[in-house]
Amino acid sequence: MRAFRVLSVISLIIISLTACDKKPAADKAQPLSVKQPAYGDILVRGEIGDASNLIPLLASDSASHNISGMVFNGLVKYDRDMNIVGDLAESWDITDKGLVITFHLRKGVKWHDGKPFTAVDVLYTYQVTVDPKTPTAYAEDFKMVKKAEVLDDYTFRVTYGKPFAPALISWGSSILPRHLLWGKDITKSSLARHPIGTGPYKFKEWVAGQKIVLVSNPDYFEGRPYIDGQITRIIPDTATMFLELRAQNLGMMGLTPLQYTRQTENNLFKNNFNKYRYLNFAYTYLGYNLKNPLFTDKRVRQAISYAINKNEIISGVLLGLGKPATGPYKHGTWAYNDNVKKYNYDPQKAQELLREAGWTKLNSDGVLEKDGKPFVFEIVTNQGNETRQKCAEIIQRQLKEVGITVKIRILEWSAFVTDFINKRRFDSVIMGWTIPLDPDAYDVWHSSKTKPEELNFISYNNPEADKMLDKGRTTFDQSQRKKYYDRFQEILAEDQPYTFLYVPDALIITHNRFRGIEPAPIGLEYNLIKWYVPKDEQKYIMTK
Repeated sequence: MRAFRVLSVISLIIISLTACDKKPAADKAQPLSVKQPAYGDILVRGEIGDASNLIPLLASDSASHNISGMVFNGLVKYDRDMNIVGDLAESWDITDKGLVITFHLRKGVKWHDGKPFTAVDVLYTYQVTVDPKTPTAYAEDFKMVKKAEVLDDYTFRVTYGKPFAPALISWGSSILPRHLLWGKDITKSSLARHPIGTGPYKFKEWVAGQKIVLVSNPDYFEGRPYIDGQITRIIPDTATMFLELRAQNLGMMGLTPLQYTRQTENNLFKNNFNKYRYLNFAYTYLGYNLKNPLFTDKRVRQAISYAINKNEIISGVLLGLGKPATGPYKHGTWAYNDNVKKYNYDPQKAQELLREAGWTKLNSDGVLEKDGKPFVFEIVTNQGNETRQKCAEIIQRQLKEVGITVKIRILEWSAFVTDFINKRRFDSVIMGWTIPLDPDAYDVWHSSKTKPEELNFISYNNPEADKMLDKGRTTFDQSQRKKYYDRFQEILAEDQPYTFLYVPDALIITHNRFRGIEPAPIGLEYNLIKWYVPKDEQKYIMTK
C-alpha cells in the first residue's frame, strides 16, 4: 500500500489526538507462561512490496519507510498513547508564543559507523530538505522555518515566521548523517541502498525483490533491542505469504480478512500465533487523474461515487472488518467531520448526474458515449494486495450497471509507484494512505504539491481547499483548526477527487514465541525494542 509516513509521513505530521480510540485488541492472550526477557532470535516478517529508497527523505512508499523507521530516528516521536515525547531530543523549550523551539539533544548518541550525532546533523537535515535540488515530498513543513541554528553541539533552535501547528511533530522526520552526505548529491548516495542511522537496528543486507536484513544496534541509546535481527521477506502474493506463515517460516504479517476470519481459525494457528485487530490509521480510495478529460467534471466523479456500493465492498471483500470512509480522517479523531455530504449507493442518482454531464447516449455495447467516445477508463493498483484487486473487480461490475466500462491493471509495486504514480500515467488508481493523527494533509491535497515525486499526484486544485489547509496549519487553537478542517472535508466531499472507499481494520498476526507485545492506541510496534523471545523458545541465530 502506498501509505506514507506523512502519511506514512504526514503520519509524522501529527500534533495531538483527543479521540478515544480503543487500544488494539488481541484475539488470543499472550502465552500463560511468564519467562524472562532474553537477547536473541530473529523476527521474520512478510511484506508484499520491496523498498525503493532507504533514505527516508527521498522515499514516499510505506515499504521503504517501514525499514528506514527502524534505522533512523527523529528528534521527537509518539509514545503508546500518542503523546509527543523525545527521541534524539531529550527535551525542548517552546517560546515566543510558539514561534521558537529550542531542542536539547541527547549526548553520547552515535551513528551506526561510530561517529557522534550532534546538532550539525539536524541542521544539515533541514538544509538538504529545503534544498530545491532535493526531490522530496516533505519539504513544505521545513519551509515554514524562518531560521535554523546550531547553538552548540547539543542545542538546536528553529524560529518560525508565523504560527505552525504541526511544528513540533514535524521534527519527528528522520535525521540524516551530515558527515556522509554533506557536499554530495543525495540522490546518488550509497545510503539509498545501505543506510546508516542512529536507530535500534543497523542495515546488513538488501537482496532486491527478496529480502532486507537488519541487525540489532548494541549501542542504541534506549538500550539494545532484545531481538537480534529483523528480516523483511518480499513476497508479492498474499496467498504465498500465508503458506510461509502456516509453515511458521514467518513471525509476523498482515492478514487478509479471509485469512483472519477463517483460515487462521484452527488449532495450528490458535496454538502458535496471536492475532490483533483494530481500526487502522489508513483508508483506501479510488483516486482520479484530474488531468484526464473524463474526470474534469465533478458531476462525473460524484456519479461514480453514487454508483459504488461501499457496503458491498466492506461486507464482501473485508468481511465486515472495516468502516465506510467519507474523507481523509479517521472516525473518532478530533478533526473528523461526520456531517459531510454522503454518497450512499444510488445508481439512479449516478445516471442522472452522468446525463447532466453530457453522457446521454448508450452504444450497442451498453456503454455511455459523449462526442462519439465511449466512457472507458482503467483502474491501476498494486500486485499482491488481494483486497484491492477484489475491490477493483466489484467497482468494475457496479460501474458497468450505469454504462461505464472499467479495465483493471495489476502492477508490481515498484513499477506501480515509479512508472505510473510518479509519472502520472494512470486514469484512476486504487491505493491507500496512512491517516495522520494531526489533520495537516497539506502535502497530499494542496495545489502546490503536484510536481513529480510530490504527493498530490491526482493534480487536485481547489483554491478554497488550499485556503483551509493554509489556515489550519497556521492556527494553534484546536477548536478553530477544527472549523477549517471541517470545511476542508466538506469541499472534498463535494468535489470527490477521490471516492473514499473504506477504513479497514488492521489485522496483524505474530508468532506467540514473541513476548512483550502490548497493544496500545498507537498500534503494536511502538515498543518493538522490548519484544523478546525466551531463551528456550528461540528459533534463529543472526550470523555475522
